[in-house]
Amino acid sequence: MLKGGKIGLRARHEDDIPILRTELYDDVINSARAEAGPWRPISPGSKDPRLVVDDTAQGSVTFSVVELEGGALVGTATLWGIDNHHRSAHIGLGLLPVARGKGYGTDVVGTLCYYGFVVRGLQRLQIETLADNHAMLRSAERNGFLREGVMRSSAWVLGEFLDEVLLGLLVQDWKPGSRG
Repeated sequence: MLKGGKIGLRARHEDDIPILRTELYDDVINSARAEAGPWRPISPGSKDPRLVVDDTAQGSVTFSVVELEGGALVGTATLWGIDNHHRSAHIGLGLLPVARGKGYGTDVVGTLCYYGFVVRGLQRLQIETLADNHAMLRSAERNGFLREGVMRSSAWVLGEFLDEVLLGLLVQDWKPGSRG
């Protein structure tokens, strides 16, 4: 397990899946804002590719996020779009509603930076988020990410186009905390 200050990133367990499905993906509004496509219902017991981890996939690493104290599941985190040639990847995360506003997002981003830069040897990490996702913007900026641009009207979300913010962080600009 990778440890941050408040959270740990560990492998996905089978019993995480129903919680993540109910708390994150069955919530139409949350799912529509977080996913690259429209929300659709997934039958119980089906192999939902957003939740079931394929350990053979080379371009993505998915973690379950747990509290260090007590080990409660609080969300999901992913390093995706991993490009070993250009040594870059994207960061994504989703916190359960009960875990929001506690500083976990900032800790998750920092721990994913440690994983990407130290464990994987990457040069660049990137985040794309909706312009009104102030929690993610704060979490990224607290970890040293810089706003590199705005993609105007690039996300179709529940009947309207929204802007997305592109943030980037280079390994030489990263100031690591105590992770590991």
